[in-house]
Amino acid sequence: MNFALTEEQQMIVDTVRNFVEAEIYPHENEVERTGVVPRDLGQEIARKCKELGFFGCNFPEEVGGAGLDHLTFTLVERELGRGSMGLTVFFGRPSGILMACNEDQRERYLLPAVRGDKFDALAMTEPDAGSDVRGMKCFARPDGDDWIVNGTKHFISHADIADFVIVFIATGEEQTPRGPKKKITCFLVDRGTPGFEIREGYNSVSHRGYKNCILTFDDCRLPSAQILGEVHRGFDLANDWLYATRLTVAATSVGRARRAFDYALSYAAERKQFGKPIGANQGVSFKLADMITELDAADLLTLSAAWRLDQGLPANREIASAKVYATEMLARVTDEAIQIYGGMGLMDDLPLARFWRDARVERIWDGTSEIQRHIISRDLLRPLGA
Repeated sequence: MNFALTEEQQMIVDTVRNFVEAEIYPHENEVERTGVVPRDLGQEIARKCKELGFFGCNFPEEVGGAGLDHLTFTLVERELGRGSMGLTVFFGRPSGILMACNEDQRERYLLPAVRGDKFDALAMTEPDAGSDVRGMKCFARPDGDDWIVNGTKHFISHADIADFVIVFIATGEEQTPRGPKKKITCFLVDRGTPGFEIREGYNSVSHRGYKNCILTFDDCRLPSAQILGEVHRGFDLANDWLYATRLTVAATSVGRARRAFDYALSYAAERKQFGKPIGANQGVSFKLADMITELDAADLLTLSAAWRLDQGLPANREIASAKVYATEMLARVTDEAIQIYGGMGLMDDLPLARFWRDARVERIWDGTSEIQRHIISRDLLRPLGA
């Protein structure tokens, strides 16, 4: 078993880490204070990302991307996890689900997104449909060759900067052994479409500057040409997409935990009490030992799941394991880092309190920890008929 990075992978890791440190870190405190990323700053980050050749790096070369495999792209996400999401969102990684675009849609959505000419957002969650995706109430009824959409989506990440939104909408209902379930279709909806509005969402304690939005549809008319994939087959597209997003959450959690750990390790070696570094005391040194052990375990789980995708192996359970473990590890590591710093760990002079608050949402979005455990246990028990 070879766990070493290739020379190219190490170069990519170093490049992205240097980018985050040089272009993201200097702006974090201001974004944390104001909760806003100035438009020109976001555009500047995107421009520099394009110059590096990383914009759309999660897409194949034939559509203009860098063609990174899952493992290498996960390494990119891990390094981006060190920085503020309000800023790193401009390090463009369009939704992989856009590969389902037909020829006309490729010209209007896929290729501009990969070039960085357009930003996308993805909308699934509703006020009454979170983990229960098929419980969504946002509904589209057919009207000739068009669809009339009514309903609401919320918690839609970075829709404030999106030129178009990939929206999952109920378009019918089917009977199943477990009762009726919604048929779901995926639509591409442009900002400014009549009857479609993107509104500011809720104030969150996590990831300030990274906005969530509310989307409303009021008799919004969408041509069938706006359907991504096939009618009633949106749930299949969503399942494919969720692989990548859960892996991204795991990877960014590892990156952020590594940054918090670096702070704690340096402080434990430098801070002196009772005539010696606090790291010389087992009360602190054992915390560091547990932190790095959990961190490395989460890292290996995440990279192993990405490797399985590259090998064409089943990875649903492994990705769920990586997501649940990495996000819960992040919560523990950030909490212990603050404990090592004591009172200073909660002051705005350091980013630890921000890491601590940001960590909380990771166990909720892109599938809660409970949903991940359901996926894992179902994968184990189903082959046994349970």
